[in-house]
Amino acid sequence: MTTSWSTNDIPDLTGRTVIITGANSGIGRAAAHACAAAGGRVVLAVRDADKGQAAAASMPGKTEVRRLDLASLQSVREFAAGWEGEIDLLINNAGVMVPPLTRTAEGFELQFGTNHLGHFALSNLLLEHVSGRVVTVSSTAHRFGSIDFDDLNWERKPYKAWRAYGQSKLANLLFTAELQRRLSAADSTVLATAAHPGYASTNLQFHSGRRLLELISVVGNRVIAQDADGGALPTLYAAVADIPGNSFAGPGGFMEQRGAPKLVGRSDAAKDTDVARRLWNVSEALTGVRFPLGVSAAA
Repeated sequence: MTTSWSTNDIPDLTGRTVIITGANSGIGRAAAHACAAAGGRVVLAVRDADKGQAAAASMPGKTEVRRLDLASLQSVREFAAGWEGEIDLLINNAGVMVPPLTRTAEGFELQFGTNHLGHFALSNLLLEHVSGRVVTVSSTAHRFGSIDFDDLNWERKPYKAWRAYGQSKLANLLFTAELQRRLSAADSTVLATAAHPGYASTNLQFHSGRRLLELISVVGNRVIAQDADGGALPTLYAAVADIPGNSFAGPGGFMEQRGAPKLVGRSDAAKDTDVARRLWNVSEALTGVRFPLGVSAAA
């Protein structure tokens, strides 16, 4: 694997359609800009259309803004129902990190509901349009995550924001693995891949409601973090590089925190195929959205 992969390695995306969730800021915005610069038609799927329009105005090429609130399954369904035509790349980028206990429109814990369930529903509702890849952005935080099937939405145990975040990011990797298994079983050429940005300087860290944590983030962003463009490289690598399904891309530098992208490892929990299948089935039940290509969980 090359250790110097950059946006110069993105192929010509002319005629290709790319949907990126949360593309109005951070690594999503950087990825959208790079895809647009490569000639792609980039759809910014964002909760705040005005912020999306402002971001799109700074990008070259063909861009479009559509409203999508991943914390509302109704919004996800409306977005999917309004879609027509082929999707070459669906990039599940949007996310929330360590907010105070908050619930989605359906009552799911916000991080699990947005980072996992919203993207789970979106991907399956759009999958019949996808011809290329589904890329889901996870995190090194998946390593301290575990899937608590007895209380996925923190309704009984005391809420721990970081543990909830880790669960949602582990769910992203388990979703990718099970999606790829199902795609392969259906003889689909679509690939499911995942990425993590390392430590990128974005606004993601500033919604915790905790002044000390946000102060630490300010210092970390200035001293340690790479910029959003650097943080977007693993996502772009997972989207267009010649890699197999269920690949996980991250920065190649010290502790995977920064540097040119490469394929990276994942925790043992992220490799558990039984948990991946169980999570998929539970996610179908919670969202009411099923895998559309007709492959059973036992396939």
